[in-house]
Amino acid sequence: MEKLITYIGLDVHKNTIAVAVAEAGLRKEVRDYGTIANTPAALKKLIAKLACTGHELRFCYEAGPCGYGIQRQIAAAGHECIVVAPSLIPKKPGDRVKTDRRDAINLAKLHRAGELTAVWVPDEAHEAIRDLVRARLAAVRTLRKARQQLSGFLLRQGCHYSQKAWTHLHRRWLAGLKFKNPVHYIVLEDCLEAVDAATARRDRLEQHIEAALPGWSLAPVVQALQALRGVAMVAAATLVAELGDITRFTKPNQLMAYLGLVPSENSSGGKRRQGGITKAGNEAARRMLIEAAWSYRFPARISRPHLIRQEKLAKPIRDIAWKAQERLCRRYRKFARAGKLPTVITTAIARELTGFVWAIANQVQLAAA
Repeated sequence: MEKLITYIGLDVHKNTIAVAVAEAGLRKEVRDYGTIANTPAALKKLIAKLACTGHELRFCYEAGPCGYGIQRQIAAAGHECIVVAPSLIPKKPGDRVKTDRRDAINLAKLHRAGELTAVWVPDEAHEAIRDLVRARLAAVRTLRKARQQLSGFLLRQGCHYSQKAWTHLHRRWLAGLKFKNPVHYIVLEDCLEAVDAATARRDRLEQHIEAALPGWSLAPVVQALQALRGVAMVAAATLVAELGDITRFTKPNQLMAYLGLVPSENSSGGKRRQGGITKAGNEAARRMLIEAAWSYRFPARISRPHLIRQEKLAKPIRDIAWKAQERLCRRYRKFARAGKLPTVITTAIARELTGFVWAIANQVQLAAA
């Protein structure tokens, strides 16, 4: 006899969880089960109560700021639980009423119909590395903002530096500035202190990332991706931390679409209209790939730091990296001769670079097997 299935939708918030239950069968009822506290004890009690029926339990809830603790607790209890991508939940255009109860009922109903798209759930070690990488990205944003504030202050005072900024020469130039109002010296020193603090924080977090990599299960993928031009330790760690297990994508086109590097489209009838990239998926990983793509505007070559990164890598991985250099450098020059904008060229190169990232990740998996 086939085991009956019960679908449970959870609308998760900081303090509460709204629960809805749907019995198997498209015409079976979907009922509101009530609201529980968002605590491990309350969730454990809910699971035990629902399991008394003897049905197979399948939970779902939206990905959000509460993380994956609920999913891990339910999975540890022996039940299926998916974390749903919020942007891919089907919605009725005319529905203007939104409540926790309705959201939970809708999740249970769509889960029963198989209309929900699950996200990849990292383990606790992977999530810790990702938090560290994201802390470094936050430090970079803080540093950029501090530098912009200093540049804006100097611009208001009519101070212009014509050479490359944020070097030792630039710092000496800043120390030699003269102002009419003594208060401006205090503002300058405060801005410099903010820049120094943000720089130290960024460098400190990069050192922590490098120290944490050897104990990570995906460290071989991080090391292998550094064979690619423009992808050093920080960029490789960010890509792997944000994307997770890259081999879960069966084709490189799926990874490109996941990163939002494919063109949008609005076609109807015999007309086909393509626009800019969709910008769906993970913004941090997409940014890293686009930054790496800028390095392919130069001729294909292996520099000394690049050679050092490749020394301990297997030949198949080095061959993929060199093939990427030859192709992407050639494509960059071709697009430039055609008069394409630099931003358009770089985005196109980043999309093709994604394919080589996928190939290297799969090569690492084959070598490990």
